Amino acid sequence: MTRIIAGAAGGTPLTAVPGSLTRPTTDRVKEALFSRLDAFNVITGARVLDLYAGSGSLGVESGSRGATAVDLVESDAKASGVCQRNADLINGVLGRKAVTVHRSKVEPFLDRAAAGDMWDLVFLDPPYPLEEVALQAVLQKLCPHLAPGAVVVVERSSRSPEPWWPDGLTRFAEKKYGETRLWFAEPFVPDAIDPDAVDGDDLSEASGVAEGQQ
Repeated sequence: MTRIIAGAAGGTPLTAVPGSLTRPTTDRVKEALFSRLDAFNVITGARVLDLYAGSGSLGVESGSRGATAVDLVESDAKASGVCQRNADLINGVLGRKAVTVHRSKVEPFLDRAAAGDMWDLVFLDPPYPLEEVALQAVLQKLCPHLAPGAVVVVERSSRSPEPWWPDGLTRFAEKKYGETRLWFAEPFVPDAIDPDAVDGDDLSEASGVAEGQQ
């Protein structure tokens, strides 16, 4: 049985989608994922989008941990019903409507999104049979709706190839957990300096050069 791991509703069991229609993220992978996201400091106050939400486990975990608003997008009737039950649970704990369920396919949902609809954290856990070209199309549609500094997490089979990243996204990390691989991406910023890619002396020198050019 999956559960909310931490935050306001930590330890609360979640309803699972019956049958084999969805592939829920295990608590082990979810705990590792959110530990990394906490280190990135992207959850508190964030607007979160959970695409191919399944039971909504990743989205409601974000709500429990301090996200301001969470959108769960799921097209299947049974799964979206489970999303709603889990959303009602966390909304009840929080005393406000933090989590909203949208019964929709992912691409039409993104097509309908207004120009000002922006998200800080996005989860994509598509069915493994989803073709790579279809995932490419979703990532492309997602790019205009990413806030500055946003983080995108794609969960795939460890046997799947790396997703194709459109011009607006760049991968900055990945991690394998058994049969699951997580890919982390962020909006591409031209000429950005990655502090992890250089040592302290190089970073100071780069900063000095930049200052000298102003």
